[in-house]
Amino acid sequence: MDTAFLSNLLLVVDTGSMAEAARRVGVTPAAIAQQMSALERELGVTLFVRAGRTVIPTEAGHRVIERARGLVADFADLKAHALEGEATGELRIGTITTALLSLLPDVLANFAREFPRAKLLIRAGTSMELYDTLQRGDLDVAICLHPAFALPKAYDWHLLREEPLVVLAPARLAHEDPHELLRREPFIRYDRTLGGGKQADRYLHAARIVPHELFELNALMAIAMMVDRGLGVSLVPDIVSPMTSALSVARLALPVQTEPRRFGMVWQRASPRARLIQGLLQCADEAVAASLARGE
Repeated sequence: MDTAFLSNLLLVVDTGSMAEAARRVGVTPAAIAQQMSALERELGVTLFVRAGRTVIPTEAGHRVIERARGLVADFADLKAHALEGEATGELRIGTITTALLSLLPDVLANFAREFPRAKLLIRAGTSMELYDTLQRGDLDVAICLHPAFALPKAYDWHLLREEPLVVLAPARLAHEDPHELLRREPFIRYDRTLGGGKQADRYLHAARIVPHELFELNALMAIAMMVDRGLGVSLVPDIVSPMTSALSVARLALPVQTEPRRFGMVWQRASPRARLIQGLLQCADEAVAASLARGE
């Protein structure tokens, strides 16, 4: 039995469709369908039923999937153990989107130079999605926000960057009072289901500011671009990204100090990929130091 087929089986389950699983691994949907059919023939059971464009595991499929997760993880650990002492292997990284569009490209550039034989698989998601995926064993390391709860002792955390809340405004308004801007200008709200959006909402309530809300978005880069276009102002974590460096926006400090948003890396202490994780951590620290040296 090909372990790659089992890995793709789990991808079909997690994404809900063979087409999406095929897109993520870079093959055709027909190739994934053939792999699933091969597994069904070898196991002698039907694994899925179709419901429109999605697939739903059968009862037998659920039993196979439960065991397959352990088998795929065990095989990956076996491979890592076989390569112990060599800077090779596969490292599965989960990341929040803002890190992917800001710090992570520099981190990965450093890592590729230091570990040219390593393979990276990168998945984007919210911090909570990444925690859950890490706990299931489907990720080796997550680059995400620090959780609101204490991490279990089996996990390590390393802070990469702190981002205080700032008022994002068109450059022409750079010398105005940030609270006055929040009260007067159209307000582009950062999604309140996300950590930074919740923090911004708490600040507005504490400062007794009721903004004239224009719309609510879950993408910080898109918010920065809309502020650049003069659509309004926003209250967001102070991110640094090459994608925003050319924008004509001002980042105004708040008159009342707030707890910064913290993001970093979290991983299992007993991970068989500890050497690659430590290498990624060192590359991340180098990228952060270079960013600070540039005054970002």
